[in-house]
Amino acid sequence: MSSEKNKKMTINIKGNDFKKNFYEKQAWNKHGLVCGIDEVGRGCLAGPVVTATAILITQKVPDFITDSKTLSKPELLKSYLWLTRNCKFSIGIVSNHNIDKLNIWQATLTAMKKSTISLFWQTNILPSAILVDAMPLALDNTAYNSIPIHSFTNGESKSVSIAAASIIAKVTRDKLIEKYDTIFPGYQFIEHKGYGTEKHKLFIKTLKHTIIHRESFLKNILNPSFGDTNDQQLSLL
Repeated sequence: MSSEKNKKMTINIKGNDFKKNFYEKQAWNKHGLVCGIDEVGRGCLAGPVVTATAILITQKVPDFITDSKTLSKPELLKSYLWLTRNCKFSIGIVSNHNIDKLNIWQATLTAMKKSTISLFWQTNILPSAILVDAMPLALDNTAYNSIPIHSFTNGESKSVSIAAASIIAKVTRDKLIEKYDTIFPGYQFIEHKGYGTEKHKLFIKTLKHTIIHRESFLKNILNPSFGDTNDQQLSLL
């Protein structure tokens, strides 16, 4: 016999056919809250994928809470500091080793599920809706599977809740990368953050890869004959 807990949740994939903060305003008008989820590091050659799940606890959100990719480092830190005071959030991290085991798509979904369930459990807050940037997250077989999930592209620019999550995830991952940079100074991780820049690829070829590199992403860099395998992994980004 199926229980309420095991019912499958319908995921609504939306385009850009709605106004900014549509779901937030809908919830706030009814004194509800909205949860935003985003990731950082999916396309990197090294380091973990990091997700954040964030719930803003105020409706008065400043303009600098926006897509993390558009912010300078000082702006990021300013935004992050504001968020630590004005939202509840949790982090999900999946290591490079588990990315190699799962593939980047499943690893990202795993991290998102971790950060989301952790936040709901720690705060006992159940939002009116869950908003996800472009990933088909599902909370099947959890206590939270009755919460509507809306996934849409360009989430950081369409939802302030997703923008908040993107800022928190980026600052968290950047701090990890800064630590890696002190351990592996020859790779200049602080400069490229683990992404596949030409300089980073050159370091991999000349210095070999480290224990924080994603081996499943490196095969066509270390040996071009493995290109097809690596292309399969990158196609999941």
